[in-house]
Amino acid sequence: MKRTNELIVALAVLAVVTVITWGLFAVGDNMPRGVTPFSKDVYHLHNTVLGIVTVIGILVFTAMFTSVVVHRKSKGYEPAKFTHSTKAEITWTTIPILILIVIAIPATSVLIDMEDTGGAEMNVKITGYQWLWKYDYIEDGISFYSALDRDSNRARQIGSGINPRDVDNYLLEVDNRLVLPTNTRIRFLLTADDVIHSWWVPELGWKRDAIPGMINEAWTYIEEEGVYRGQCAELCGKDHGFMPIVVEAVSPEEYRRWVEAQGGEVAMEPEEHPGFVGRDRASGSDEQPEESAETINIAVLEQG
Repeated sequence: MKRTNELIVALAVLAVVTVITWGLFAVGDNMPRGVTPFSKDVYHLHNTVLGIVTVIGILVFTAMFTSVVVHRKSKGYEPAKFTHSTKAEITWTTIPILILIVIAIPATSVLIDMEDTGGAEMNVKITGYQWLWKYDYIEDGISFYSALDRDSNRARQIGSGINPRDVDNYLLEVDNRLVLPTNTRIRFLLTADDVIHSWWVPELGWKRDAIPGMINEAWTYIEEEGVYRGQCAELCGKDHGFMPIVVEAVSPEEYRRWVEAQGGEVAMEPEEHPGFVGRDRASGSDEQPEESAETINIAVLEQG
């Protein structure tokens, strides 16, 4: 009878914990699946690890609450008095090691894939400024700046009288989108001109810091056409929250038409862009910004 009661309590606790856990997953937000092979690998890895730790959590909490209910002192339960168990120590050491190995194998594969930027079909250099982005299409000779669009910029001003809810994609729209072709392996070269920024579009499955004087690399292979939005993910000053990213993925044919329409456009100086509020304008200096981001050796392209 005693064993039967323990089993009933354990099953009841297991059912309650399972239902609560399922409810949290059902109403909670999961990470996006994304639109690249890498983002989907990250998504599946996330779900695998989440499933493992969820099962562990259910088992641990079931055992804990069952022990609290069934083995409490008020019921006259006598605790065990042993102080050492070789079998128990081997068990609770071996099982976590095996679990970590199971998690580490797919995680290592995804991390290696994330760092492999070779074999790129095109290269885009991304430079962060306070508070806008500059995009250089290395092979196509196109260069432009991308900043918060005017509608969002007006609505965010104190006393503007504009309801942000009436602005489409408030704080997540730009004046110039980063247009990229689908089904193309693209390498990004990321740097910054002033402070550390971080380029992040969740649907691509990664984010990279843009650091002055350094180049970080990343890659993507977008499989679905569409518009994908992100933001700077590194606190970079007072307007950090107003530095969106918009990627527009189009077919390779449409991308070539877009390139031809641009005609090798060359970007203006960053200070001339209405969205630029860098260190020189803020300080009132007439000096040109340092050329660190503009003169970084692009010989890194040859590595691919």
